[in-house]
Amino acid sequence: MEKKKGTLRTCPNGHRYYKSSDCPVCPLCAEEQKPETGFLSLLSAPARRALENHGISTLKQLSEWTEKDVRQFHGIGPTAIPKLQKALEENGLHLKP
Repeated sequence: MEKKKGTLRTCPNGHRYYKSSDCPVCPLCAEEQKPETGFLSLLSAPARRALENHGISTLKQLSEWTEKDVRQFHGIGPTAIPKLQKALEENGLHLKP
């Protein structure tokens, strides 16, 4: 049985890609926007966008949130929390209790 690719789309930058969900994000544009360093570079694009959508771009800003709250952000998956906790710990920070 052949796996369905999804709908062929073209982003405003001219990238052509297939998407099976309603998510409007172009995966090629998302990869181009991925930071090369810092804790956000450790995360998947959905997790990175979830933090950015909540105004979190630094570890200090992240430390002002509880783990429960961060887990509820759309885009934060099971592998993101340990990566975030490790980055915080390495910088002498932690999530709020």
